[in-house]
Amino acid sequence: MKRTRTAALALAAAAAAVAPALGQASATAAPGTGFLQDPAGGEHEMKSMWTNGQKHKLEGQVRFHPGIQYKTVARPALQGDTREERQVADPSTLAWQPSYEFAWAVSDVLVNKGLTTKNGTHPIVVHAVLRDAKGAKAAEVEQKLTGQPATGRQKVAGGKRIACDTGEYTVEWSLTRTHYGTLTGTLRWDSSCEQYRTAFSSKNG
Repeated sequence: MKRTRTAALALAAAAAAVAPALGQASATAAPGTGFLQDPAGGEHEMKSMWTNGQKHKLEGQVRFHPGIQYKTVARPALQGDTREERQVADPSTLAWQPSYEFAWAVSDVLVNKGLTTKNGTHPIVVHAVLRDAKGAKAAEVEQKLTGQPATGRQKVAGGKRIACDTGEYTVEWSLTRTHYGTLTGTLRWDSSCEQYRTAFSSKNG
């Protein structure tokens, strides 16, 4: 009997060691986190723009979580194990289940451009398109978030399974503070599952 499990890139000990290797030249995969980020860097690294006559500042960031999905199968227990059988990952069932994490900060100018404050609630629209190497749309997400704090973070499920080893993809993202402006960006992702497949096969014995 097979069971499906879904988690982040480093969901299993067998795969944890290979997670950092999934980073691409155009986007950084922070060690052990299993996501790609635009702009590259830490939690506080943001793209930014001044809007509406430099009265407001909008900052944004996206993290692309590829997510790995697989099924487990029963295998005979290892020597010394009291169980009759063990559940192990089936490398042939590997697939991706992406999600998108958006962060934002909205600042309003108090005195000129040098002094700002982050107050009130804001309407935020987050949008991302996953395109294959030919530019075709493989997946898309969009959410209109109302009453959001001036600084926030929201994770959005991709809702689309992406097959392993189907080439390189581009994530096109945007974050809009309604009536203020829109930030945009892109990052690249390689859908190869080879390192996970190898790790799971070795682990399964």
